[in-house]
Amino acid sequence: MNDSLTRRIFLGCTAGAVGALAAASPVEELLKNRLPLAASAFYRLPLTSVKPAGWLKDQLRIQAESITGHLGEFWPDVGPNSAWLGGTGEGWERGPYYLDGLLPLAYLLDDPKLIAKVKPWIDWTLDRQRPDGSIGPEKNKDWWPTMIMLKVLTQHQEATGDPRVIPVMEKYFAYQSRTLAAEPLRSWAIYRWQDELASLLWLYNRTGDAKLLDLAHQLKAQGFDWRKFYENFPYKARTAAGKSGHDTHGVNNAMGLKTAALWYLVSHDPADRGGTEVALSILDKFHGLPNGMFSADEHFAGRNPSQGIELCAVVELMFSLELDLAVLGDARLGDRLEKLAFNPLPGAQTADQWSHQYDQQPNQAMVSLGRRDWTTNGPESNLFGLAPNFGCCTANLHQGWPKFAASLWMASADDGLAIAAYAPSEVHTKIKGVDVVVEENTEYPFRDKISLTVSPASPIRFPLYVRIPEWTGNPVIVAGGKSLEGLRPGSYHRIEREWRKGERVEITLPMPIRAVQGFNDSVSVERGPLVYSLRIGEAWSKLKQSGPVADWEVYPTSPWNYGLRVDLKDPSASFQVREQPVTRQPFNNSSPPVKLEAKARRLPQWVIVDDSAAPPPQGPVTSSLEDETVTLVPYGAARLRITSFPVLGPNQPPREGE
Repeated sequence: MNDSLTRRIFLGCTAGAVGALAAASPVEELLKNRLPLAASAFYRLPLTSVKPAGWLKDQLRIQAESITGHLGEFWPDVGPNSAWLGGTGEGWERGPYYLDGLLPLAYLLDDPKLIAKVKPWIDWTLDRQRPDGSIGPEKNKDWWPTMIMLKVLTQHQEATGDPRVIPVMEKYFAYQSRTLAAEPLRSWAIYRWQDELASLLWLYNRTGDAKLLDLAHQLKAQGFDWRKFYENFPYKARTAAGKSGHDTHGVNNAMGLKTAALWYLVSHDPADRGGTEVALSILDKFHGLPNGMFSADEHFAGRNPSQGIELCAVVELMFSLELDLAVLGDARLGDRLEKLAFNPLPGAQTADQWSHQYDQQPNQAMVSLGRRDWTTNGPESNLFGLAPNFGCCTANLHQGWPKFAASLWMASADDGLAIAAYAPSEVHTKIKGVDVVVEENTEYPFRDKISLTVSPASPIRFPLYVRIPEWTGNPVIVAGGKSLEGLRPGSYHRIEREWRKGERVEITLPMPIRAVQGFNDSVSVERGPLVYSLRIGEAWSKLKQSGPVADWEVYPTSPWNYGLRVDLKDPSASFQVREQPVTRQPFNNSSPPVKLEAKARRLPQWVIVDDSAAPPPQGPVTSSLEDETVTLVPYGAARLRITSFPVLGPNQPPREGE
């Protein structure tokens, strides 16, 4: 969003004071930031305002039918004996983590069975607040798990209007304000304080209690300074043995990426406003992976695409970006959010969503119980299973799809709507007191067309912000029967008009193929928000069964070590695009909705080392073998994959007759 628009939004917010944009659900008004907070560019709509449709709703239904809908029935850590349900079991982060995904999933699907599973957790927390204001299991002496539960309570309030939530949160924050000096943040909470800041600002916008901002300053004083960390980033190579700590931890960094934007609302400091961009550029430069993540297995691991990244880090970075985009209105953050949602999120789970990986690799030539070259993690980390390596991802993976679906649409500060990310959906809100529904029909990211149908209850004028991805070429928007001009990739295009029931906006976002250079001059192939990987034959071998979930190894049944023939100046000329129907589970290896065909040659010198593909040979590479036609499928559809390819050198023309 350009600076002049940002200034107009800020001045409009401060001049008009702050109040409700509209009652975006029957029970919860959408509130703008109260002074003295800075204005946000956009505001996240209350939970249930946005409902998934099409293939995205199918993803949530598959999730409900599999691990998320049934985990508490067979995994004791979130079972009926959880200390967060009054039992004697686990009482730290796993119950709140699980609920942080289960609750939005239940309400987005309007699923009575899932809502019934949520209710005991919420009732126990809200009805058993102690006289001093503390909440949660008495045996928990750590601030961190309660920070997660606060996020859960804010979502519950938005979805249900439960009158217990705000008084409980007020008493809790008053308790923490009194106690924090004597019992300061420690361990994980020092590095994750910004997650509580999000809930604290949520409550401040509802109550206006200035003491909440005092508590925000207390938290910041005790918490890790993420902005300064990235401004003076010390970890420019993989984490050395024995040097890992909380600041090199992948999930901590994923959570930390919301800090600068959220603190900008309090500080009004331009350096905080720019902190997200600085952090992402630093992580990309020194630890970036071709799937949109940074490496951390469990700690910073450099740019080799055979290093891993934890599924927890994927879903936490998605949540950070959802908050960052709301504050900053930067269209490029929507690009990054989509890249994570459509690639590493499904790529670390089986197609039925029962099993997941702790660490996924962009270059994942096999999945095995083997000691890989991780910075920290153990030999189970790469398996698909119930709780490979450690159970935090088993508890925490559930928030990925539901929070993404809930964040597709946002309210703009000038009383309009903004598209944060594209996927089939429907948004219900009020604008200036008028009920507005927008249906988004699309098979994006597998196709390039999006159709919006805007249906206000009565004619109303408001702006619609259409996100134009940075990667697109020659985008087209047709509104009111006219093709709009002045469209700029990497920005929002503002359409302000009087909208009448049934008006259409047709968006086309052409998807040129891109060859993105990376580690050792290898290339990854992107088309739209999808990253593409070599399709490798998969042989699945069961190691053990844990209730309904199996632990799996996966071995290749076809070659994986190819150099790619690609014209770096015109990558689209090197590939044939093949489309197939979008099925209920589009992230499958056998019939993905889109695939690419290209020429490649085997590289016998590229081999397996410690159960992983060796680093891609420094390009350009040579091979005396013949060209073959290989198939690339979306990253999220491939459980074995090569994503970073060595490039065949120009001195290797095709053999005669090819």
